[in-house]
Amino acid sequence: MNITRLSTQSVTFNKDFENLLAWDQVATPELMETVLSIIKAVKVQGDEALLEYTRRFDRYDCQSMNELMISREELEASRQTIFPELDNALTLAAKRIKAYHERQPIQSWEYTDGAGARLGQKVTPLDRVGLYVPGGKAAYPSSVLMNAIPAKVAGVDELVMVVPAPDGNLNPLVMAAAAIAGVDKVFTIGGAQAIAALAYGTQSVPNVDKIVGPGNSYVALAKSLVFGQVGIDMIAGPSEICIVCDGGTPPDWVAMDLFSQAEHDEAAQAILLCPDEAYIDQVQESMDKLLPEMPRAEIIRAALENRGALIQVSSLNEAVSLVNRIAPEHLELSVENASALEPNVRHAGAIFMGRYTAESFGDYCAGPNHVLPTSGTARFSSPLGVYDFQKRSSIIELSSESAQQLGDVASTLAYGEGLQAHARSAEFRSKRKGL
Repeated sequence: MNITRLSTQSVTFNKDFENLLAWDQVATPELMETVLSIIKAVKVQGDEALLEYTRRFDRYDCQSMNELMISREELEASRQTIFPELDNALTLAAKRIKAYHERQPIQSWEYTDGAGARLGQKVTPLDRVGLYVPGGKAAYPSSVLMNAIPAKVAGVDELVMVVPAPDGNLNPLVMAAAAIAGVDKVFTIGGAQAIAALAYGTQSVPNVDKIVGPGNSYVALAKSLVFGQVGIDMIAGPSEICIVCDGGTPPDWVAMDLFSQAEHDEAAQAILLCPDEAYIDQVQESMDKLLPEMPRAEIIRAALENRGALIQVSSLNEAVSLVNRIAPEHLELSVENASALEPNVRHAGAIFMGRYTAESFGDYCAGPNHVLPTSGTARFSSPLGVYDFQKRSSIIELSSESAQQLGDVASTLAYGEGLQAHARSAEFRSKRKGL
C-alpha cells in the first residue's frame, strides 16, 4: 500500500502537512442548479414532486404518498424480522446513548440582581425535528439512534424521519432502530427532495424546525440552502480518525482502527502520529497483511493512499500539537497514560482514551454521540447533543424600582446611538422623567 509517510523533522513538513489536511468540498454549478430546481419543485408542487422524484431517483413506482409512509405498527413489526441478537444490541446501545444524553440537558435558571430585576434563561425543546437517514451504499441504524434519542431526551414533541428506499427496499435494521428510538413518523423519500419537504412542508410531510442527519452531496447542499428556513445540525465532510500512539499498542489494532474510518468512503482520512519509526513500519506491515481480508478493501486502499498518512513525530507532546492543528473528528490517544496527554488536547470531536478504547465503540454503544464535527470544525463546534434540540429564551422582569435605576443608563445609551424612541421608552419608566 502506498500510504504517505511524513516526518516532522523534514524541512518540507509544514507544507506537506497542510497539503494533507486540505479539503475543498465545493458544489459544482451543475449540482447547485439541480438541487435548487428540486427544492423549487417541492415548494411549488408538494407531494406531486416527491412522488415524481421518488419514481425517478429511487426507481420506486409509487402512485400515492400513502405508499411512502411507514406506520408505528410497521416499525415495531420490523423488530421481529431481524435476528434477536441484533435487536438486543440496538436496545442496549439505545439505553447507553439515552443514559449519557440524559446528563446533558441545559436547565432553565434565574436570579434577582441588586437592582431588583429578575433575570434568567428559559430552555424549551423544539416542536418538530426532521431526521435524514441515508439509504444508498450502506444502512446506518446507529445514526438513527444517535440523532433520534437526544431529540427525544430534549423533549421534542414530534420526530419525522425520511429515508430513501431504492427499488422499494427498506433496511429492517434502520426500521427497528427507529422503533426503539421512538421516531414518530417515517417517509420513504430521500435526496434533496426530502430535505425540501422537511423544510417547507407538503400536503403529507409536515415542515420541521430543524433537520439533522448525514447524506450525500445533494443532501448536504440542500441542507445548506434551506438553512434559515429551518435549523440544521452541520454540513459534514468525510470521516476522520487521528491516532496518537507511543508504540505500545499491538500494530494490528492500530491498523484496523485506521481501516475503520477509511472504509467509510474514498475521501475519508486516517492519520497515525508516533515517535517510533520502527513501530510505524510495523503498522504499515499490519495494514498490508490485513487489507486483503477486508470486504471494502478497495475503498480503504483508496482512502489511505489519497488522504492517509503515517507521521513520525519527535515526541508525544509534538503529536498533541499536531492534533490541535488537525482538529480531528475522532482522536485516539492509544498510549500508556492517556490522562497525561488529554488536558493539552484543545480541538477534537471525540477523544478515545487508552489502548482498549477503539473508535468503533463510540460509533455504536459507548454512549456519547457519534455525530461529530469534521474537516477541522472541531475548532469551533461540538458533538450533537440534547442542547441541539433545545432553544433558550431570555427572561427579564423589572420592578418599578429597578426600572428607575436602569432608566437613565438605557436612555443615555439610546441617545448615543441616535434612537430617540428607545430613549423615551426607558425614560417613561424612570422616576426622574416618568409620567
